[in-house]
Amino acid sequence: MRSFRIWLSAARLRTLPLSISGILVGNAKALHQPDFSFAVFFSCLATAIGFQVLSNFANDYGDGVKGTDNDDRLGPKRVLQQGLISPHSLRRGIAITSIVAFAAALFTIYMAFDSYQLIYVFAFSILGICAIAAAIKYTVGSKAYGYSGWGDLFVLLFFGGLSVLGSFFLQTKIITDDLIYLALAIGLFSTGVLNVNNMRDWKNDETANKRTLVVRMGISNAKIYHIVLILLGMLCAFLGMKFQLLWYQNIWLLSFVPFFFHLVRVLRQTEAKRLDAQLKVLAFSTFLFAILIFVSYLVF
Repeated sequence: MRSFRIWLSAARLRTLPLSISGILVGNAKALHQPDFSFAVFFSCLATAIGFQVLSNFANDYGDGVKGTDNDDRLGPKRVLQQGLISPHSLRRGIAITSIVAFAAALFTIYMAFDSYQLIYVFAFSILGICAIAAAIKYTVGSKAYGYSGWGDLFVLLFFGGLSVLGSFFLQTKIITDDLIYLALAIGLFSTGVLNVNNMRDWKNDETANKRTLVVRMGISNAKIYHIVLILLGMLCAFLGMKFQLLWYQNIWLLSFVPFFFHLVRVLRQTEAKRLDAQLKVLAFSTFLFAILIFVSYLVF
């Protein structure tokens, strides 16, 4: 039982709502399509969760063996850092989770496409492999892209592009202009979450030679960058959803309220450790945005 709780801690369940936000938005926009499948929807959710847990295991391992996770780190302590799991066991967990996540992806592809749509099957299978590689290579290996400032771009592409556009395409086999804006919105908000995380840890990252964008640009510029991410994300959200005549079709706008409060608090915050609370606020706000969009399409 104790071992299960340790692995549950390594899975970092608090990150899961953000990981499924793009799936909710992509499927929300497809809800009223004649061929919408709840089986594909739930399979997409399971796949996204699998990739996120894989990413969390890999980050725990990568930052742990590099020594980036140490007593100076301000975020929650990870399992390898605390010596609760050995590096060998965590590597095995990464391998098993990779297999499970890819199996979930293949099942989703099987559910979404007919046998004659082989080009789609092939393309999404490759995307699944790329997602696994991206989840692992963020911190693992000598050329981990998270250590050279590329993490923001990959979050934008996978949390926004693949999650929103991919899940919508699995349901409809098309891509629309409004979905591109919504993919950008979710991607920008998710990149903002990473940026808050990196602002919280920037001193420790700098010492560990983890050259995130925050380390490269400095904390003052990182705050300006953060404002751009969130405000641009909100603009993209508005362009993707547009203002509807009926008030209840605009309930997603309620999610903008915590976004504004979040920006004010980040700008005023001078203690890096206190940014951890804003990381949760931004992740919750993004999830709320996705939930309200889903509800607006499901109910209204």
